[in-house]
Amino acid sequence: MANCGASSLKELRQPAERLCFQLALLLLLPSAAFSCALPPSVILTLPTGYYILGGALTVLLTAVMGASLSKLPEMRAVTLAERAIWVPVTVASYISFLAFIALLLIGFFGARDPMHNLLTLVFWTVIWVAVPLASMIFGNLWRSINPWTAPVRLTRTAFGRTNSIGLHRFGHWPAVIGFAGFSWFQMVSLSPDDPFVLAVVLSIYWALILVLGVLEGEEFLAQGEFLTVFMTYLAKVSPFWLELNGTRASLRLGWPGTQVLSLPALTISAMAFVTIALASLTFDGLKDTFWWQGLIGENPLEPTGRSAVVVENTTGLFVVWVLTCFSIYLVHLMGSWLAGGNLKAGPVMLSFLAIAAGYHAAHYLITLLTTGQYTLAALNDPLFRGDSVLGLPALYVSFGFLSDQRLMTLIYAAQFFTILGAHVLAVFLSLRLVGRNLPIAAHLPMTVLMVAYTVLGLWLLSTARSG
Repeated sequence: MANCGASSLKELRQPAERLCFQLALLLLLPSAAFSCALPPSVILTLPTGYYILGGALTVLLTAVMGASLSKLPEMRAVTLAERAIWVPVTVASYISFLAFIALLLIGFFGARDPMHNLLTLVFWTVIWVAVPLASMIFGNLWRSINPWTAPVRLTRTAFGRTNSIGLHRFGHWPAVIGFAGFSWFQMVSLSPDDPFVLAVVLSIYWALILVLGVLEGEEFLAQGEFLTVFMTYLAKVSPFWLELNGTRASLRLGWPGTQVLSLPALTISAMAFVTIALASLTFDGLKDTFWWQGLIGENPLEPTGRSAVVVENTTGLFVVWVLTCFSIYLVHLMGSWLAGGNLKAGPVMLSFLAIAAGYHAAHYLITLLTTGQYTLAALNDPLFRGDSVLGLPALYVSFGFLSDQRLMTLIYAAQFFTILGAHVLAVFLSLRLVGRNLPIAAHLPMTVLMVAYTVLGLWLLSTARSG
C-alpha cells in the first residue's frame, strides 16, 4: 500500500492555501482518501534541512569513528527465560489459515468499501504494517501465523510426500519474483484496495505457494515465499527473539542486529531480494512526490489517477531497482579494489537488513496511525452494526493530529531517528561483518552510499507530495 505521508499545515503561506483546502476536502471524503489506500498527504513545513544535514553527518562520523577504532563493542545475547512451547507452530498456523479463509470470504462477499471490509484493512494494515513493525521488536511473529506452514505439512503427510522437485536450486529467486509482483500490485495496479480484487489475488497466490510447497517441501517457504523471507529478515534486527528447540523455546535478548551477525553470507538471489525490498520502499516514497509527478508530466495538484501512469510507474519501479542494484554493486567494487580484493559482497549485504527494517518502520508509521484506526474500529465491530467484540467503546476515526504542529514534529522526529538509527546500525554491522583487517579507505565507498541513502530517505519523508 502506498505510503502517502503527512505533516503539519499550521502556518501556511498564501501559495499553499489552495492545496491545503483541497487536501482537507480529501480528509472529509473517505472514498477519495482511500483512492491511494492511505490518507492523503500534505506538505511538511518543518525545518527538515537541519534534520537531513544532521543525519548525514551522524552516519559519516559513525563510519569514520567505527573504522578507526581498534576494537568494536561485542554484541552478545542472553537468555531471559526458557519454557515449553504453549502452542505448536502447526496449530497456530492452522488457526491462521482458517482466519485467512474467513477474510477471503469477507473480501469476496463483503462490502466493496475498503474501509468497511476486514480483508483490506487487516491485510494492508495488520499484515503488511503492524506485524513487520512488531517483529522488529519482538522477533519473528510471522513464524506462528504463517498460513502455509500447516496446510503444507498436512498435505504432504496426507499424500506421503517426502521428496522435492529441486526448486531449492533457484534459491531466493521465486521470492524475488513474488516481491516484485507484489510491489507492482501495491504501487502501480489500478485497485489494490478493492476487497474483491485483493481476495482474488491473494487466493491465487496462496494456492500457488501451497502447490509449490507441497511439491518441494516446507523449506520452500523459507526461501521462495516473499512474505516469509521478508518477515524473517526484518525480525533479525529485533532485540528479542525466540529460539525453538524441539518442544521448548528460549527467549533471548541482545543488541538490535545481533542475529544478523550469525547469518550466513547472502547468496546472489538473497542479495537481489534485499535490493528489491529497498527499491520498492524507495519508489513507494518517490512516486507521489511533486518531483516525480513533474518528471512524468503529471500535475501533482490535479492527479489524473493510476490508470494514466501505469507505464510510467512500472518503468520507474524497475529503474529504481536497477539503480539500487547498480549503486550497491559499484561501491562494493570500489571497496573491494581498495581492500585488495578481500571484501566480499555477501557479508556486506547483510548490513542492509537494518536499513530495510528501519525504512519500513519509518515509511509506514503514518499508515499505522491513520488506517490503523479504521482497522481497530472494524475489528471491534466487524459487521458494522454497533457491536463491541473487543470490548472497546465506540471508536471515532480522526486525522486531526495531522494538523497539530507539536504532534507532527514528534512523528517526524520518530521517523528521522528510525532512519538514522537504521543507518548507524547498518554501518556498525558492516564493520563487524567485513572484519578489522581492511584499510580504512576500503570503507569509504560504502560510507558515501550510506550517507547518500540517509539523505534520500529523509528527503522522501519531508518533500511535498500529492494525494
